Order: sequence, then structure tokens, then C-alpha cells
Amino acid sequence: MNDQYRETEAGQRYARAAFDLALETKVLDKVHGDMAALKDLLLSSAELRTFVSSLIYKSAVKLSALTAVTQSLNFNALTSNLLGVMAANGRLGELFPVITAFNKRYALHNGVVTAEVISAVPLTAAQLDSLKTTLAQALGQSAEINTHVDPALLGGLKVRLGSRLFDASLKTKLDSLKFALKRA
Repeated sequence: MNDQYRETEAGQRYARAAFDLALETKVLDKVHGDMAALKDLLLSSAELRTFVSSLIYKSAVKLSALTAVTQSLNFNALTSNLLGVMAANGRLGELFPVITAFNKRYALHNGVVTAEVISAVPLTAAQLDSLKTTLAQALGQSAEINTHVDPALLGGLKVRLGSRLFDASLKTKLDSLKFALKRA
């Protein structure tokens, strides 16, 4: 789902407020765990994602449904309050941007770099561990890896670190070769 990586100005504002409050009240790790659980829940249920982002339902209905679904997760009061404020302002459709922005702030606070890795096939656990180790050595800090699969790459990887993109995909190499042959 591409929405999970979308960033918005509203998402940034809510995430900044939640992060600052969590840091101030010393519940940052708990709220980060809540955000991860909420993201996992939304990713595991297409119906819930559609319901929460739908414009058909009123925010109060969305909040009560979301609260009922997440009640067993024992969210921190700050996380529950964040959801309430977002619902009151009609912003529950911004959940993924808020979670994304919060996670970026959390990673930056803890000195962790987030790398977006796109591969032609799903990476194995051993490959992910090797990639994490290599990135940590190259960057001098630990790396968190978000993976995506794009069969159009044919093989190899694309690794995005912030604004830098390292493209070692077979598709790009073949395109470069094709361009060079056309010029010759």
C-alpha cells in the first residue's frame, strides 16, 4: 500500500506534537510501540484501512470503531488522545502520514537511519541482516530497513537513504547498456 509512505504537512504537524509530548512525558518508547502496532493493524486489514480513510463515515464513528479494534492493544493515553484529536479535526485519514512522520522523528532521535530497499524478489532474513550490517558499517550508525518488491527491476537492488539513491538493479544496467548501444 503506497499510502503508508506518503507524507503530508498535516501528518508532520500531528507527529511533531505527539513526539514532543511523548518525549516530554517520558513515554516515547511506548508511543513508538503503539504507532508500530497501529501500522501493523492497518496493514493487515484492507477493510479497516478503507473504513478509516473513507469520507462516507463521520469521524466519531471511525474513532469508536478504531478504539474498539485497538482496545486490546492497551495504547498509551497519549496515543489514544492523538487519535481522538485527529478524529475531532476530521484527520483520521492522515494516520499513515502521521505514523510515517513519527517513526522518522523517532529514528532521528535515536540515531537510526531509515533505508528504503526495493528488490525484484523478497529478501531473506539472512540477506536483510547482511544489508543492515553493511549499511551500519558504511554509515557509522544503525540502519532500519523498509523493503518493497518490484518485479520490474529483474534483479539487484535500489537503496534510498534520504535523498540519495543507490541503484544496482538489473533493469537500470540494461537500460544504460541499451542507451549506450543507441549512441554508438
